[in-house]
Amino acid sequence: MNKAELIAAAAEKAVVSKVDAERVIDAALALIEGALVNGEEVKLSGFGIFEKKSRAERAGTNPANGEKIVIPASATVAFKPSKGLKEKVN
Repeated sequence: MNKAELIAAAAEKAVVSKVDAERVIDAALALIEGALVNGEEVKLSGFGIFEKKSRAERAGTNPANGEKIVIPASATVAFKPSKGLKEKVN
């Protein structure tokens, strides 16, 4: 499912226009993004937790030529699904 399909499905399920559904989804995603940028966790009860994780600097190998390289430290986003979501997916 892509964003357009999500908007269409949300609009149908909530019985609102696609424009209104898009505004709500965009606002929710912006709030989640803002919280993650500020280092906060986003906990959605019954769905899961989004959190910012740090990756340490590490050694790696360039697959093109086998040369050893240093992969710099970085931040990433992790998602931990709730128990209920895990059970539904499995």
